[in-house]
Amino acid sequence: MSNHWHSNRTQIFWTCKALIEGRTINHMDEIGEVQGWRLGAIIHNLRHKYHWPIDTEYRGPEQIAHYTLRKDCKWQFLDFPLSARMLKDDCADA
Repeated sequence: MSNHWHSNRTQIFWTCKALIEGRTINHMDEIGEVQGWRLGAIIHNLRHKYHWPIDTEYRGPEQIAHYTLRKDCKWQFLDFPLSARMLKDDCADA
C-alpha cells in the first residue's frame, strides 16, 4: 500500500509543535511551512486517536478551519504520535 495518501512525519511533527506552542494554524500555514496538505486528517487523528483537545474556528467567507489547542490544556500530559514524541522532552526543557 502506498503512503501517498497519508500524512508524513514532518507534517505531524509540525502540527503538534505548532499547537503546543499556542499557535492557531490552518491549511495554508501547513502548505507554506511544510508543503503539507493533510492538516484536517492530522487534526482528526490527534483528536480521536490521541485525545487532544483541539478547537476549530471557521473564518472568512471561505469558512477556512483554524485549529488551536485549548488554552487550559496541559499538553505535557497528552499522548503524542511517535514522530512527535521528542517534543514532550524538547519543549518541557525550554
